[in-house]
Amino acid sequence: MSPAWLRPRLRFCLLLLLLAVVVPAARGCGPGRVVGSRRRPPRKLVPLAYKQFSPNVPEKTLGASGRYEGKIARSSERFKELTPNYNPDIIFKDEENTGADRLMTQRCKDRLNSLAISVMNQWPGVKLRVTEGWDEDGHHSEESLHYEGRAVDITTSDRDRNKYGLLARLAVEAGFDWVYYESKAHVHCSVKSEHSAAAKTGGCFPAGAHVRLETGARVSLSAVRPGDRVLAMGEDGNPTFSEVLIFLDREPNRLRAFQVIETQDPPRRLELTPAHLLFTADNHTEPAAHYRATFASHVQPGQYVLVAGVPGLQPAQVVAVSTHVALGAYAPLTRHGTLVVEDVVASCFAAVADHHLAQLAFWPLRLFPSLAWGSWTLSEGVHWYPQLLYRLGRLLLEESSFHPLGMSGAGS
Repeated sequence: MSPAWLRPRLRFCLLLLLLAVVVPAARGCGPGRVVGSRRRPPRKLVPLAYKQFSPNVPEKTLGASGRYEGKIARSSERFKELTPNYNPDIIFKDEENTGADRLMTQRCKDRLNSLAISVMNQWPGVKLRVTEGWDEDGHHSEESLHYEGRAVDITTSDRDRNKYGLLARLAVEAGFDWVYYESKAHVHCSVKSEHSAAAKTGGCFPAGAHVRLETGARVSLSAVRPGDRVLAMGEDGNPTFSEVLIFLDREPNRLRAFQVIETQDPPRRLELTPAHLLFTADNHTEPAAHYRATFASHVQPGQYVLVAGVPGLQPAQVVAVSTHVALGAYAPLTRHGTLVVEDVVASCFAAVADHHLAQLAFWPLRLFPSLAWGSWTLSEGVHWYPQLLYRLGRLLLEESSFHPLGMSGAGS
């Protein structure tokens, strides 16, 4: 039997073999079905039973939609977190005639729009119907997530109650963080907070984070373009300049919750998403090449990270860890798989604990430049390749290989 440390790598070899088959067929068209391949039979969906909820934990726990964070009013600062949903494939009851039911967090909107497509595919001619969305009038129970725009009550447009169990299952499949077949009249769905680490996608840095170009210029990530060469760390632990291939995630106008890592001697301050990998050591004598990749949310005061110094890279002790909400999310992929942001060395990868495995898994983007360049070069959102890779990895790697919050916690 192979040793435990080797098993993830053996599984990953299988993952790479799968990618070798998938990638050439996907080069021109993204992650769609391979032309000429046999379509897999659709997976049978099991309706939720009346009063059943999924996942099988209380709504306001970490494993579901998380804690209540306070009511949002039109006059409050947090009102800007809500966005209107004008999807023509969704019917909004809007009995208050104020448009409140159309207001929701971006995460809730994304899940609802996905569900609308599933409903039309499942029942041609039927649309998704929202009976309750954001509540500004106090019609729900205390600490209801409706007050934060994080919950919706839904039915089908034909109001056929025989469909509601399957509607609930479709909502689970659409990615809602908690779904409850609450009453004979509707299904209740909710999502995690936009401030929650679990609500964020991708391994990203804020738009205003700075990197250093080979020219010596110090620029924000929002100004970086594929083809630029930025300061990074080579496999030998020494600084190098590495070409930016693509943005794995790029969302200029999205608020994100970032983990803030602060050091002293020298002082540095880096913001990155909780599931992003950062290189750490427990003492300052470790060679740079021996620093281990650690999820940002697991970094503790007293540990050491690598920072750009004179000359080369040097250790700096972490003195504080906190969280901060900032605008924009950028996740550049460099040829070396690393980059130096705000003078702190970080990985380009997130969600999976092993930086070297992640670097290996992204070899197609280095081997086939057409996958990296083209229409996806500066597109917004998460690139299809890391999403595909994550799904395949989930099939082959152990649960312990991933950040506890998965891709949902990973710009991305």
